[in-house]
Amino acid sequence: MYDIILRGRAIRLGDSISTDDIIPGRFAHLRSNLPQLAEHVFEDVLPGFISRVKQADILVAGRNFGLGSSREHAPLVVKMAGVRAVLAESVARIFYRNAINQGLPALLCRTGGISDGDELEIDLAGGTVSDLTSGARLDCSPMAPLMLAIVQEGGLVPYVRKHGDFAMPGGSGGGHSDGV
Repeated sequence: MYDIILRGRAIRLGDSISTDDIIPGRFAHLRSNLPQLAEHVFEDVLPGFISRVKQADILVAGRNFGLGSSREHAPLVVKMAGVRAVLAESVARIFYRNAINQGLPALLCRTGGISDGDELEIDLAGGTVSDLTSGARLDCSPMAPLMLAIVQEGGLVPYVRKHGDFAMPGGSGGGHSDGV
């Protein structure tokens, strides 16, 4: 279960991090063993990542994070490795949706001023990032209420199991009146 306010340490990545960078293709045979696959996250682009990452760390990337194939297990193993959220200048659409579906918040903001190791505080609903190390405050994309609810339940499957449909938090059901 996620809080609306997250705190964690920044781990910096660059631009154009692909799903192949997240999970190198040579480990595709481990898709049925996600804990073992998670041990190889960012192995080629950030050697030593898995020994460095701690629970609640926050990935901070540049532009075009998560480009490439639609591997839905890519955000899942990032989350399993201990990452609590992703901040990036831009995120590939399929990675963004897969991240939300897996319960991993992904927010868009200008990340250039965040340094590796900075302590961050993210207000998911309010759309702000406070860099507690530098004192800077950044605006980011706030999470839509339904996406925040999905993340808070741990992902799309747990959300649907609990709620049965896409009812908006605090509102009536999310279904269409014409039955579509």
